[in-house]
Amino acid sequence: MSLSPEILDIIRRALAEDIGAGDATTDSIVPPEAVMSGQIIAKQVGVAAGLDVARAVFLTLDERIRFEPEIAEGSLVTNRQRLATISGPARALLTAERAALNFLGRMSGIATLTRQFVDAVAGSRAVILDTRKTAPGLRSLDKLAVARGGGQNHRIGLYDMVLIKDNHIDFAGSLPEAVRRARAANSGLEIEVEARTLDDVRAALDLGVTRILLDNMTPAVMRQAVELTTGRAKLEASGNVTLDTVRAVAETGVDYISIGALTHSAKVFDVSLLWMRSES
Repeated sequence: MSLSPEILDIIRRALAEDIGAGDATTDSIVPPEAVMSGQIIAKQVGVAAGLDVARAVFLTLDERIRFEPEIAEGSLVTNRQRLATISGPARALLTAERAALNFLGRMSGIATLTRQFVDAVAGSRAVILDTRKTAPGLRSLDKLAVARGGGQNHRIGLYDMVLIKDNHIDFAGSLPEAVRRARAANSGLEIEVEARTLDDVRAALDLGVTRILLDNMTPAVMRQAVELTTGRAKLEASGNVTLDTVRAVAETGVDYISIGALTHSAKVFDVSLLWMRSES
């Protein structure tokens, strides 16, 4: 699958950041004509994501490199499983190695945590969503990893959806006034309203809002919100949801559960590149 221009730009910036004026160590030790081959290995159980990004890192540095994935994106892998084989000019391989593994480890970590949440709500109607709590400059990568872990992306940024939160409501003076102003802007974007209480839910429904975020509500209150809504709006639960609590949230009947931890607290997946041989 092809990568977006945003991701390709991230790759170029990562290589420029790491290489600078040149790889002083590799260029002084490894002959220009040397070639190498190796294997990327998983060092834990989880979901592998970002092999195409890792491949693009290597090929950006040298198009002669051969990168052959051994698994499909989003596959569940075991400890010591081979993820890809790689070969080509030794200098380029060694220079691009860390950037490639950094991307692969971060994306696989996010995908792995996402899959755990998705599995935890299996059989319910709830869909796991990400948030904007991504690493600055890496949002497109982080959200791609969520999707490959089985989750869905919420809004990409501030520009593709109107999400009226508590600060907006307080600034406008009331929830109805905030919604009126958003509609008056006539942006054509979907409008979602954050509800802090059941009264907020009622107010949003009276205004014909079709998507409501239930902010930090208990499962008992969420269940009341679901009963109150009777399918007139999609309900999104949000606020400090963990693997221990997500099932209870899903069983309230909400449509979505948004979880910032998918991208701000995922542990980097452990991968390594094992060199098999060196030739000249």
